[in-house]
Amino acid sequence: MTILSPDVRDSVHVTPGVYVPQHDSQLLIEAMTRSGAVTGRHVLDLCTGSGAVAVAAAQLGARTVTAFDICPDAVACATSNATEAGVCVDARVGMWVDAFLAGPFDVVVSNPPYVPTGPDADLECIPAGVGPATAWNAGLDGREVLNPICDCAPELLTAGGTMLIVQSEFADTEQSLRRLRRGGLRAEVVLSQLIPFGPVLAARAKWMESIGMLPIGRRVEEIVVIRAEKR
Repeated sequence: MTILSPDVRDSVHVTPGVYVPQHDSQLLIEAMTRSGAVTGRHVLDLCTGSGAVAVAAAQLGARTVTAFDICPDAVACATSNATEAGVCVDARVGMWVDAFLAGPFDVVVSNPPYVPTGPDADLECIPAGVGPATAWNAGLDGREVLNPICDCAPELLTAGGTMLIVQSEFADTEQSLRRLRRGGLRAEVVLSQLIPFGPVLAARAKWMESIGMLPIGRRVEEIVVIRAEKR
């Protein structure tokens, strides 16, 4: 079995216009590795970006790995990274609605956009090197993508299947748990990490403080991985 790099950014090449893996991708890979859920299973990676998580799933022994992203550049990047790693990832342009046609899957993993986005986001000074805004912008509450992914989880999973999804506390972890449980899944936070603000949240801190989403002066966030299982 291939040994995963301790820093996911060292394990993939990221082309311009594609999300650069950060702490959230690394935490999701760690949760996936600890779970032992992907070996010999059919895996779906939603919002694959560079393909870092999809490649890791293949390296961990998944039977098949299918990856979706709305960005053609990301799909090309994920395909290239899989080829470079010597594993097979079927990367496609699309989103969760397109995944229905390819599924259901034994395991669904996702690092979706989840950053709350204010009305003046287009005026922010965010380094181009971190990737496109579509990789993190997720509406005022950060749930534009989280909600549909949580709601469609039961249909994407086989009986006994597992979903692992990573998000920020600022996108309302409890709401994700409620939505998953409402769909009949067992759901809990299995991993978390407190990290300093990256460039996107740093640019939005004042707006988040102004609406009461962020305590004044705080510049750290908790990212969590939720595991949901279909009975």
